[in-house]
Amino acid sequence: MTVKPKHCVLLLLILLGGIDPSHAASTTVDPKVLHIINRLSFGPRPEDVQRVESMGVERYIQEQLSPDSIPEPQSLTSQLKQLDTLHLNPVELLEYGRTNLPGQKPTQSERKAANKWAKQVLDEAVQARLLEATSSQRQLQEVMVDFWYNHFNVDAAKGRDRLWVGAYEQQAIRPYVLGRFRDLLGATAHHPAMQYYLDNFQNRADSRPDAQGNIRGLNENYARELMELHTLGVDGGYTQQDVIALARILSGWGFSRPGQQTGNTFGFYFNPKRHDFSDKVFLGHTIKSGGEAQGEEALDILARSPATARHISYQIAQYFVSDLPPTTLVNNLTQRYLATDGNIREVLNTLFHSREFWDAKNFNAKFKTPLQYAISAVRATGVEVENTKPISNLLQQLGMPLYGCQTPDGYKNTADVWLNPDAMNRRLSFASAIANGNLPLSSIPPNMEERERTPGQKKIGTGQGLLQKSPSIPVDAWQLTNTLGNSFSVKTQKAIASSSPQIHSALILGSPEFMHR
Repeated sequence: MTVKPKHCVLLLLILLGGIDPSHAASTTVDPKVLHIINRLSFGPRPEDVQRVESMGVERYIQEQLSPDSIPEPQSLTSQLKQLDTLHLNPVELLEYGRTNLPGQKPTQSERKAANKWAKQVLDEAVQARLLEATSSQRQLQEVMVDFWYNHFNVDAAKGRDRLWVGAYEQQAIRPYVLGRFRDLLGATAHHPAMQYYLDNFQNRADSRPDAQGNIRGLNENYARELMELHTLGVDGGYTQQDVIALARILSGWGFSRPGQQTGNTFGFYFNPKRHDFSDKVFLGHTIKSGGEAQGEEALDILARSPATARHISYQIAQYFVSDLPPTTLVNNLTQRYLATDGNIREVLNTLFHSREFWDAKNFNAKFKTPLQYAISAVRATGVEVENTKPISNLLQQLGMPLYGCQTPDGYKNTADVWLNPDAMNRRLSFASAIANGNLPLSSIPPNMEERERTPGQKKIGTGQGLLQKSPSIPVDAWQLTNTLGNSFSVKTQKAIASSSPQIHSALILGSPEFMHR
């Protein structure tokens, strides 16, 4: 079902109109329970609220901070195993997609085959992210994957990164989202996806500095973004000379080409012929002559900098608390970062026990990004996701395609970026479609092999491709209300109570309260 813009506006008018109620809603849930679920996850699934009420907020926090202790649903594990390209490394992804011999110009059919392979790789990366976000029990881990991927953003639209963004997430982001920042920083710095995206694979020092201090072949792009975005922040106290010094330090870092031997299974390659081995002064530290170790020393300096601690702390506080996080909170997180050598888990634990996090004025105060909205709507309905295409389509429409942010600063998580009339209309159309059971989320995706379908399953043609048909089952509004803890304002409750029962679920998923977390 497609809701026209004028109908979307009507929905908003109903919600904001203050219509008299015909009956009262169910009892509300402790706001603290809803707050902790909405911030540590992509929103509650049916029975999540009751589970957290039963186990207690503190136990839930500690459980989510230790994701390895949480078993994953067998259905999710099975779905991920069917994604053949998901666990290939960058070298394998590049070689498997090569249809022509190195140095030979590919034919038209070879280019077609290569494009088909690249599409499969990217589609499966998107599918995996959305399946895990909607279905994983390790919700804080999934939330942090969203946070850190945007912090260390790589755009799939740039050449080889179409093949590599999924591997980048699996190998350089996911294993480190709750660990030490230095390990996460190092993993992203070494990964071919980042080396390619920010051009450091082209960074070489072919000669000594000339009379003007320039070095032929030096590329400063990654060095600059590494400090401005990934570590120190734009006001982190570095100079242009520090950018040049870091570019020299990282010269020779790249990825392996055919025939090059590397002990790194992810494809990182240090080329000594491209490296400037001389002494450098970086952020006031003297880094003695050396090879790849110079880069590791620079990453150590950056990870331990108080400026980095503050930059990371501000971004985490902004993501989890408010668009303009309190200075006192940022200061406390900064101190915790420095005291624990950048232990992300400890910084988050401090955040989740802070006075600012539990200040009622910050409850439901963050406007959801398109990804957060789409995933929270799907989770709230309790549907078992088989087909992620309707979700990725919405993200495309709302300007937030996965792995599609072109700028290195990643997608923002503040209201000023995402709150606008056109986006609201599209969200409301999605809310209406999912509430009425008209999105084929439970249908067999088109890339599933015949042998993976159960006997008797059939495919039908739809706008999403060939899909197994599932009956349209509207979402039960009473169950949806209970799932969300009846966290609606009096005005929204009046609108729901006075409207036709057929649109109750759509009103809930399109309500101002559900647009926030």
